[in-house]
Order: sequence, then structure tokens, then C-alpha cells
Amino acid sequence: MIEPKLEVPNELRDLAEKTIDQAEKAFTLFFDAASKSMAAVPGAGTEISKQALSFTEQNLKSAFEHARKLVHATDLQEAMRIQSEFLRSQFTSAGEHMRNITGEVMSAAKDLTKSKS
Repeated sequence: MIEPKLEVPNELRDLAEKTIDQAEKAFTLFFDAASKSMAAVPGAGTEISKQALSFTEQNLKSAFEHARKLVHATDLQEAMRIQSEFLRSQFTSAGEHMRNITGEVMSAAKDLTKSKS
């Protein structure tokens, strides 16, 4: 069975790419401002918050890259392959992030327990 090509006009692909670029720039500004805000207000959960923000930023960068790849998919099979790769990488990344955050939380809890003793 032959997969039909995705007939998407180049103008629409260009518009989608520009929209993705604009959204990515907006989120970059947001993450820069959020990072500066966290640095200005140190606290017990600051490191965990910074790490969570970093993970969120990485996830969004991956999502923007995924969207760029999808914009250029030429058939449904390619789009499904791109989607499958993205989901696999996101599950792997989420597991790594959870392990890192869990380690940070456990370390902070140990430090808190030691300081109260």
C-alpha cells in the first residue's frame, strides 16, 4: 500500500515554522526572566525549583524541535515515526528528570534532618 503524500503548501509550512520560532523566542524570554527571579530569591527549595525549570525548558525545546520536524513530514508514515521517536525520548527524559528531582528532594530532606539534630 502506497502512503499518500501530505500536500501542504510551502507557504503554510513557512508560516508554521515562523510561528514555532516566535513561540520559542517568547518562551526563551520567559525562562530567562524566571531564572533571574529565582536567583534573586534564594530559599530552601531554590535548587529544586531551578532544576524543575531547567527540565521544563529542555522539554519545551524538544517540543519545538519536534514541531519543526513534523512541519516537514512528507507522508503519514514519516509523521508517525517522528511522533513515536518524540514520545520515546520524552518518556526517557521524564524518567531521568524524576530520578534527578527525587535525588535532590532526598538530599534536601537529609540536610534538613541533620540540621535539626
